Amino acid sequence: MLFECNQKEADLFSGDLLVYFIRESKGKAVPCPSRIIRRALKPAWKSGDFRGKKGQSFLYYPSASAKGLAAGRVLAVGLGKTADQVDINALREQIRLAAGTAVQQAAGLQVRSMMAVLPDKTGLADAEVAECLSEGLLLGSYRFDKYKSSAEAEEEPTVIETFSLQVGGLDPEAVQEGMDRGRRAAEAACRARDMANEPGNGWPPVKFAEFARTLARRHKLSCDILEKEDMQKLGMGGILGVNQGSAQPPKLVILKYEGGKKTYPTLMLVGKGLTFDSGGISLKPGQGMEEMKYDMCGGAAVLCAMQAVAQERPEGINVVALVPATENLPSSMALKPGDIITHYGGKTSEIINTDAEGRLILADALAYGIATYAPDAVIDLATLTGAVIIGLGHHRTGLMATDDALAEQLLLAGDRAGEPLWRLPLGPEYSEQIKSQVADIKNTGGKGAGSITAGAYLQEFVGDTPWAHLDIAGTAWNFTEKSYIPKGPSGIAVRTLVDLVRRWPRKK
Repeated sequence: MLFECNQKEADLFSGDLLVYFIRESKGKAVPCPSRIIRRALKPAWKSGDFRGKKGQSFLYYPSASAKGLAAGRVLAVGLGKTADQVDINALREQIRLAAGTAVQQAAGLQVRSMMAVLPDKTGLADAEVAECLSEGLLLGSYRFDKYKSSAEAEEEPTVIETFSLQVGGLDPEAVQEGMDRGRRAAEAACRARDMANEPGNGWPPVKFAEFARTLARRHKLSCDILEKEDMQKLGMGGILGVNQGSAQPPKLVILKYEGGKKTYPTLMLVGKGLTFDSGGISLKPGQGMEEMKYDMCGGAAVLCAMQAVAQERPEGINVVALVPATENLPSSMALKPGDIITHYGGKTSEIINTDAEGRLILADALAYGIATYAPDAVIDLATLTGAVIIGLGHHRTGLMATDDALAEQLLLAGDRAGEPLWRLPLGPEYSEQIKSQVADIKNTGGKGAGSITAGAYLQEFVGDTPWAHLDIAGTAWNFTEKSYIPKGPSGIAVRTLVDLVRRWPRKK
């Protein structure tokens, strides 16, 4: 896919689709910079059929006799109310939604090339307009048809091959900068969607290792892969225990980016890489189990965020990412309810339910990563509990944290990315629920506060390091319906993490 910044006159664009984004207005004049487009939209504007409202669109085919317009089709997309709003993040989201609406409309047409004219007077900086529009266009045009036969693939919507962003009245340098930022973040999120869409037999644990090695070679990152034998020597009973029922060996994938001196702050990201979760001996119901190929979305988000970080190469920060990867399957060797395991570092855990496995593999990765890399802050991501869906639906990611400043940074990053979070409490009363009579802790705390007690389990392994946990079980797939979010995997948290790294304080 070609994605380019263009300063040529939009009316001279001779491709398949020319898109203008129109602000909502009650005035008589169409708020569009092109005289030709204003004239064409005037009847629909006057009748009230198109008024620039959010989600509205108006498509027309210029006649051959129309002078000064070369595009095959023209699409006007409503932005809704913009400049009079004070919520910058809401304005950012409006731009993404409008861009998603544009590519949705284009999907049903034979559109191979599209030019989108950047809107002005949106209330956003020029770079932000280009960034959000780029995100919306690329995220909204996402397709996954790898496993469809050629005949079936032909029935799918047309894939746009060329996107041009016409700068309009905005600053070209700012547009280029914003477009590049938006493109890198959106491409990383789409790559995470690709990983999640792969079936369990198409994305076993070794695929995480292969992706990390490729990323490291391409962008000069450090990559280490801990194998099963390494985990046995290190005493990683959580990862090894969950892996017992699988023929696929586990992997602990580690990627490191160094943004300069070792004295710079280090941010550690940990993502759950459960490539298929049957529940183990505590077997899940058969209905809907196919969705458990998505249980690796946390690991996908972490590695794909590292892709964008590696491309941008920010100075003044070091980032290390860990992905514990395995399957959770039942067999004669599988972990059983009542078993006791020993995590890295020596803490013991009584297994109450083998379907509460994500916290087991994350615990080893957190404890090992903190001991090895001494990070200044740690964030883990996991499709950890169904309970978070009961509490927050598919609209917000659950956030738990031991550090208020870190929690606030994440909340702000999520709002900027259009991936909102909601903070849930932690405290000794929740930790009390996971105390065991026969081991140090147990891996479930009963029905009440299921998401929080899962977070309390992870809290046992982070010590005094500032730490935050994101439970993305409700948002990793079936996320709030949006024009730029497809059905299925959303690529959630990739852009949130990228935004967080971009704005991370460069001093300890």
